[in-house]
Amino acid sequence: MNYTLHQLQIFLEVVKQESVTRAAEAMHMTQPALSIQMRNFQQQFDRPLMEVVGRKIYITDFGKEIAEMAGRVVKEAQEIKFQTKEYSGELSGSLKISVVSTGKYVMPYFLAEFLDLHHAVDLQLDVTNKSLVVESLKQNQVDFALVSVRPDRMDLESIDLLENKLYMVGNKEQFDADRPFIFREKGSATRKGMDEFLKSRKNRKRLELTSNEAVKQAVIAGLGYSIIPLIGTKHELENGDLFIIPTEGLPIKTMWQLVWLKGKRHSPAAKAYLEFLSERKEALAKLHFEWYM
Repeated sequence: MNYTLHQLQIFLEVVKQESVTRAAEAMHMTQPALSIQMRNFQQQFDRPLMEVVGRKIYITDFGKEIAEMAGRVVKEAQEIKFQTKEYSGELSGSLKISVVSTGKYVMPYFLAEFLDLHHAVDLQLDVTNKSLVVESLKQNQVDFALVSVRPDRMDLESIDLLENKLYMVGNKEQFDADRPFIFREKGSATRKGMDEFLKSRKNRKRLELTSNEAVKQAVIAGLGYSIIPLIGTKHELENGDLFIIPTEGLPIKTMWQLVWLKGKRHSPAAKAYLEFLSERKEALAKLHFEWYM
């Protein structure tokens, strides 16, 4: 057999994404280039690794076995690289962080300087919905998670990064009682805050969307009003696409927190990152979020 480490990484990404297109995007490759590598990898085996039915990819049982072994090989290869860096006195390793969707406006600003200081540290940043973030914590699949509302019934430690503020917004300065509210999906922290705020009011017909970005665009288009985190609205407010509607009882305030399982044994990279945040988080918040604070 004559497969490469890169082909193993590509195959694992296809298995994870269950899509060649999404795998190519995640690997920063063109779809044709990734397909060629996958075809060359498949040619190493006399049994199919996956099947395509319609437009959906299904991993065969044999493919799942190969993916499990490939995962171990890739992990060991990463450990060799990290150990080589550590022997030279350079901080290395990987940081795995899961971030709720709105956290994409926050987390990168608390990472960039650390990664500039430590070029041998690899970052895996997964931006997803709250339920998957919580599940990754429960399964101990990540070093840290960024949340604005602490998950229930989990024994966690945390460090506060930035206040989270939710305001009523619309595409006009005045509130029109005939227009509906636009909600996030159930389970999101934004939806929880909105439900709490509106529970004593008579709500008009509602729309429900699955991301803050989708809600924001719906509000800009004039479909209704919503209560959303201020952190992701800077440019829209500056451009006059959105307006904050002064409302009694708002803003709702929570805290962006980096959380991890209590008692977790951190890698050297994760320990270094916590030390970095303890020293630099206030300065970074002031540098990047002065408009917001």
